[in-house]
Amino acid sequence: MNPTRFWQGRERYTVFDTRYGDGRRVAALIDAWRLDPERPARLHIVALADGLLPGFHRIPQEDAGVTLDLLNASFEAALAQLSARIDFVQLDGLRGPNTHFARGLARLAAVDARLAFDWLEQEQVAALMAQGFVLEGSGARFASRKPRPALPPVPARHAIVIGAGLAGCAAAERLCARGWEVTLVERHAEPAREASGNLAGIFMPLLSKDDNIPTRLTRAAYLYALRYWETLGGIGSKIEGAACGVMQLARDAGHAEAARAIAAAGHYPRAFAQWLEAEQAGALLGLPAPDGAWLFRQGGWARPGSVCDAMLDACGARLTRRFGVGSVTLARVGAEWEVRGEQGIIARAATVVLAGGAASTGFAQAARLPLSALRGQVTHLDAGTLPQLPFVLCREAYLTPAANGIACAGATYDLDTDPRLRASSQQENLERLRALVSSPDAGAGAPLRGRVGFRSVAPDRLPLVGALPDFEAAGSTERLRDLPRHPGLFSLLGYASRGLIWAPLCAELLASRLENEPLPLEANLADALDPARFVLRARRTGRIPTTFAPD
Repeated sequence: MNPTRFWQGRERYTVFDTRYGDGRRVAALIDAWRLDPERPARLHIVALADGLLPGFHRIPQEDAGVTLDLLNASFEAALAQLSARIDFVQLDGLRGPNTHFARGLARLAAVDARLAFDWLEQEQVAALMAQGFVLEGSGARFASRKPRPALPPVPARHAIVIGAGLAGCAAAERLCARGWEVTLVERHAEPAREASGNLAGIFMPLLSKDDNIPTRLTRAAYLYALRYWETLGGIGSKIEGAACGVMQLARDAGHAEAARAIAAAGHYPRAFAQWLEAEQAGALLGLPAPDGAWLFRQGGWARPGSVCDAMLDACGARLTRRFGVGSVTLARVGAEWEVRGEQGIIARAATVVLAGGAASTGFAQAARLPLSALRGQVTHLDAGTLPQLPFVLCREAYLTPAANGIACAGATYDLDTDPRLRASSQQENLERLRALVSSPDAGAGAPLRGRVGFRSVAPDRLPLVGALPDFEAAGSTERLRDLPRHPGLFSLLGYASRGLIWAPLCAELLASRLENEPLPLEANLADALDPARFVLRARRTGRIPTTFAPD
């Protein structure tokens, strides 16, 4: 049974292949899609694959109409965590008495979905038939008459995005790539003028012994960002920066011992994360590394503003820029939202994305989101006053290799709202820098130079991605999917210190939701980013958290 027989006339078509193997079958399917004049506008392929880090991996494709997700997970785990409506299933190599998969397939199957298989046990065929599949030719068809949960309608493909930092520029690009018209609204005259205006941001993964939700989310965001930036032209080319690697020094002997335990588990390939003992780390760095270090060879630094520029360039003619508009307000008028400035209405659309960091809580609809603005001062140092680094170096603080004669060190975590550079914050950065490079004279006599930005941070330090909850109408429901939302109002907020890597994946997640496409993350990870999670947490604790203090 060939999936190409059933996709004619479809707007989108989703194929689930249980064996990616060497990739030739998927490549052949994409080639057939390219050659078929009656092909669906969008082809989405989900395939189980070995040889990747655990989890879901969205792999950008040359064709804008094709999406490929590779899942390193067991068949049953993939079915449980996949958010999709599947039109065709290629079921290969399923042996043994397992019949539990049938329920999972039925949950995901679209009306009239087709299933091809090479061979199944009699009990497995019976399990599929019990879930509504009927044998047909060389496979089966999903013929269940049970009511299917209705997918929300895809909105008119016009959105207003408020905020032209990393979050907003990524949202604009991911929506424009799907054919949306986007009006990008920014109070400044240029993009990347707030927290995204720093000279350098670093990108690296997060490790933990128990591979917890923040670790898995950060890994997914980091790996997707590396692939996504290549589609924009690449770090060091279209994007200013360097994939030079990041070395993270152990804080102390106890931290090193925990790192050794993670390394001994053998979950990470060397290219992703390598633990180095003190002598080896010091030899590579050219500086002391008393307790050893992690080396993230694919990590590095990038100037966030150049990433924003690359994303906006990729939007093409579908993007309308409304910059320099000052402060704006948001009002629901009929079935649309109106963004208004001092001179009147700036834009109207049924869909609005708030992507302006902690300032977004100034809108009444987002006022109860528990976001805080944490002040971060970065110090700019003359490269001649510092050791020359082969990598980005970090521990409690970070130091980037010099670019254009300037190295960046920082950044502070302050609870005040002072936007000016101050000597006390510079001294804090210099003290941490000197401990980092084991030099009491590093940066001596440096003038007060740098930049202050404000990070948007949630209590759990995870982003807020999705439809904004209506706190006043929340009622007593205990399920995320049942919580009332403000119609057509979405958020991309709370990126804290990891905006470079959060921005691409979070924008892709939101765009996928708006288009009813398969999500690029496991369902439980996507739920962990839902802004409505704080409604449920507030109900359990009896209050809405409104402030955040760093550890």
